[in-house]
Amino acid sequence: MIQIEFAKRVVADCIQDDQIVGIAAGGSWITDAIDEFSDLDLVVVTRNKITGDKENMLAFASRSGELLSGFTGEHVGEPRLLICLFDNPLLHVDFKFVTIEEFKSRVETPVILLDKENQLKNALKHSSPEFPYPDYQWIEDRFWIWVHYILQKIGRGEYMEALDSLGFLRMVVFGPLLHVKNGNLPRGVRKVEMELEKHDLRQLVSTIPLYDRQSLLDKLRAAVSLYTHLREELYDREVKLQEHTRTRVMQYFEQMEV
Repeated sequence: MIQIEFAKRVVADCIQDDQIVGIAAGGSWITDAIDEFSDLDLVVVTRNKITGDKENMLAFASRSGELLSGFTGEHVGEPRLLICLFDNPLLHVDFKFVTIEEFKSRVETPVILLDKENQLKNALKHSSPEFPYPDYQWIEDRFWIWVHYILQKIGRGEYMEALDSLGFLRMVVFGPLLHVKNGNLPRGVRKVEMELEKHDLRQLVSTIPLYDRQSLLDKLRAAVSLYTHLREELYDREVKLQEHTRTRVMQYFEQMEV
């Protein structure tokens, strides 16, 4: 696999670099699920913090192969991430630059590829991964307002905005909740085709509309039905349901469908 060969070159290059404490691999490497379409996720543990020094981050990446381009991950809330595309072979590689203390705070337990002083091993031993799970109350407080917003866009004829908003609901609400229902990590809509039960996947697909008013209304109705079933199945009594808001929004929905 090209990902494995690339990682071997990174490790070999870092062995004599005193600023590198260790290298670890995350993502599909952890579950031995790398295929020809996989990115490579590498965690680079450094003695001194280099986050914020893009040129230094790019310089490290360029040592590993024929770097075409790279940019930092502020758009996903992770400035420590350098997202790169390499050539010969064409490969997407994400480098995450952290100190040993930052390495302890993680959403998964990566595979250690290089650990010069056993610092990575000790850091993992004395810490635990914490993947962020959906906040059910946060979702419930917003969902019906989002539905009303989409209805307004459909009513005005802003179909593209409505399409994008339904995609947002799949990413932020339905994907994570369906993953939780199926015992998976709630990674948005990542790998829903492989990890959801067929019935759940069909329900998710049923929220994908055409660029058409009636299709948008029908798929939004399917989205409401899906959310209603998911909250019945997943939410406990601690979640305060916004029933009055739901009632008023659904009355407005019925008016839109006339």
